[in-house]
Amino acid sequence: MTRLKHGDRSQAVAQLQKSLNARGANLVADGDFGDATEKAVRAYQASIGLVVDGVAAGKTLAALAGADVSRLLKHQDLVAAAKRLGVELAAVYAVNEVESAGEGFLSNGRPAVLFERHVMFDRLKLARAPGDDVQQLEQRALDLAVKYPNLVNAKPGGYAGGTAEHQRLASARQLDDTCALEAASWGAFQIMGYHATTLGYASVQAFVECMQRSEAEQLEAFVRFIEADPALLKALKGRKWAEFAKRYNGPAYARNLYDVKLERAYERHSGTHAQKAAA
Repeated sequence: MTRLKHGDRSQAVAQLQKSLNARGANLVADGDFGDATEKAVRAYQASIGLVVDGVAAGKTLAALAGADVSRLLKHQDLVAAAKRLGVELAAVYAVNEVESAGEGFLSNGRPAVLFERHVMFDRLKLARAPGDDVQQLEQRALDLAVKYPNLVNAKPGGYAGGTAEHQRLASARQLDDTCALEAASWGAFQIMGYHATTLGYASVQAFVECMQRSEAEQLEAFVRFIEADPALLKALKGRKWAEFAKRYNGPAYARNLYDVKLERAYERHSGTHAQKAAA
C-alpha cells in the first residue's frame, strides 16, 4: 500500500502535490514531501472529514482519486471516542494509527479479517447449551482438525492474508457459522468475534453486520472493548504504552514494538492540527 509521509521524495509525491493543487493547494510539485505538503495534506483531510494525520495513504489517495469515503473513519469519530473514553485525542489517534494501520476495509470493499484456526478449534469444543455433550464436541473438533487442518487446528497458522482470509473464513463457516465468525478478528481494530456478546451485540452475526457497515462501527466495537476492561482503559488514560500493548496485543507485543510505535505515534499527534481542532 502506498504511504507517503513527511521526508519522502519521489515521483509519487510530485503526483500527490499536483492532486492537492487541483483542490486548492499552492505547492511546488517537486516531489519533496516537506512541511508545506504535510500542511496541505492535513488541510485536505480536514476539508473532507477524514482522520487528520498528514500522511497520504490509502484513504487520502483514494479520496483524491474520487473514491467514496462515506464508510471510512472520520476525524469527528475519533474526537467522540476520545471524549467518551475520557482520554486524550492524540492517544486515540495513536491507537488508530498503530493498531489498525489506518485501514478497516480491504481493496475489494470487505472488512479486514484474520481467521485464527486455533481459535476455531477451541470454539468448536465449547458447550453452549445445557444439553451439549462436551465429549462429543471435543471429538468433533478433533475429527475436523484431521480433515481440515488449515481451518481447525490446535496450533496457530495457515494465514493467507488480505482478501484470501475471507476465503478461509467462508470455508470455515460451512463447518460451523458461529464458531467461524467468532474465530476471526474484525475491522480496523482487530476485535475478535468471540467478544461480540460481551460487548453488547445480540450475536456474533449482528456484530459482523456492524463491522461490514463502516469504520465508525469498527471504532464503536473498539470503544466498547476498552470500556469493558478497566485496566486497559486506565493504561490508555495514563499513556502506559507497554501495559496497554501487553493487554491489547498479548505477551508478544514487545517483539513487534507495539509500545514503542504507540509512544512515537502519540508524540507525533500531540499538539498537531488534530488536537487543536478538538479544543
